[in-house]
Amino acid sequence: MYARDVDAAAEFYHGTRADLGTGDLIGPGHRSNYGSRRVAKHVYFAATLEAAIWGAELAQGEGRQRIYRVVPTGAFEDDPNLTDQKFPGNPSMSYRTRDALRIIGEVETWQGHAPDVLQAMRDHVAELARQGIEALDE
Repeated sequence: MYARDVDAAAEFYHGTRADLGTGDLIGPGHRSNYGSRRVAKHVYFAATLEAAIWGAELAQGEGRQRIYRVVPTGAFEDDPNLTDQKFPGNPSMSYRTRDALRIIGEVETWQGHAPDVLQAMRDHVAELARQGIEALDE
């Protein structure tokens, strides 16, 4: 079962601070890069570089921000944090899976957001946390 409207030739990306290599697997069962850092039941990825850039920039930790090109090894679904529950459809083309993602390369050159735009997003995420709103990962 695959997420709706995904082109079979789509490329997928995962933004993080983890230092990994080609052929490595990224899977659930590790502490999340976000929020309260609870153990994640899913691994998240996107078919847009823009969404992966946000993932890399907002990931907690000290490592270098990285964006990996990935392929899902199993079924995946629309990310409920960014789709129908909050926005109609899936405009960010963001997905999640309980299976691993295989790294097929790293995006070496990408442009992050302007410092003021990034700070505004961090402030928004912090405000959601103050309100007790956290990403879904059931």
